[in-house]
Amino acid sequence: MKVVVDAFGGDYAPDEVVEGAILAAKENKDLKVVLVGDESKIKNILNGRTQQIEIVNASEVITNDDTPTVAIRQKKDSSLARAFDVLKDQEDVVGLVSAGSTGAVLAGAIMKIGRIKGISRPALCPILPTIKPDKTVIICDSGANVDCKSEHLLHFAIMASAYSSIVNGIEKPAVALLNNGAEEHKGNELTKSTYPLMKTIPVNFVGNIEARDAMLGEVDVIVADGFAGNVLLKTVEGVASGMGKMLEKEAKKNIFTMLGALMMKKFKGIRNKMDVNKYGGAPFLGCKKIVVKTHGTAKRDVIRNTILQVVKLHENKLIEKIESMVGQMTESAND
Repeated sequence: MKVVVDAFGGDYAPDEVVEGAILAAKENKDLKVVLVGDESKIKNILNGRTQQIEIVNASEVITNDDTPTVAIRQKKDSSLARAFDVLKDQEDVVGLVSAGSTGAVLAGAIMKIGRIKGISRPALCPILPTIKPDKTVIICDSGANVDCKSEHLLHFAIMASAYSSIVNGIEKPAVALLNNGAEEHKGNELTKSTYPLMKTIPVNFVGNIEARDAMLGEVDVIVADGFAGNVLLKTVEGVASGMGKMLEKEAKKNIFTMLGALMMKKFKGIRNKMDVNKYGGAPFLGCKKIVVKTHGTAKRDVIRNTILQVVKLHENKLIEKIESMVGQMTESAND
């Protein structure tokens, strides 16, 4: 199988992206990575390390300053647009990875790959750690769709449930609806109208969840409109980053705090657990093929993890699981 990679997307492209692709190929001997971008620059970085690596030349780059839909249409020879062409046209290419513009990745996924039949909108689904060992939680959506209807949230629940079953190995992931209260009658018009409908679809719906409980590890999936989901995601990231800086500052105050900091190094596993990059990227669920957006600051290890994440999702038939669950929902609605 092959995974296509936008070699010029991200803050550290192309060097770190190419190196990450090499690491992924070394780890999985059945994998070929297609790197898309300036061929001469990619070859210079590869320096002869071409085993399991293919190159597709592209002369342009889409930046965060470009308008996403316009860039996909007009920059047809950009590394991202050409990567989507490879994904669409080559059957053995199972997924795409990019650390570039989130908006452009979403636009390309919709315009060039298209949605799974029955899915109203693709959704961005990152993974967050929780306080429970080896337990994570998926947020769906986290920014792709800021204005939603109940139908969209139902589809998010189905897609994220299928995704969670693969990532966490859970047969029936616990799915909750992000709200400002746990009670069924709480919320705005969207969440109040969605709550009863969540009980009718083929997921393990467990009710509402408040943002403060997101990382307790009590649920596997949190469903939200993209605006609320993005606020939750950015808040968690900001608190984690802020706490780290506060502890570092306090540790330098005097000899006693410095000694305490040295002792705290024994708990470095906490920092590792809070590192969301080790989980790979965030897939745009709902596309006909696997599309994963990783962080713009991703370096080689994150790129490797994201490429291998695509392989895992393909091998565990993510697209087929979503299609099956959508079919079940449609049959249930017709009965």
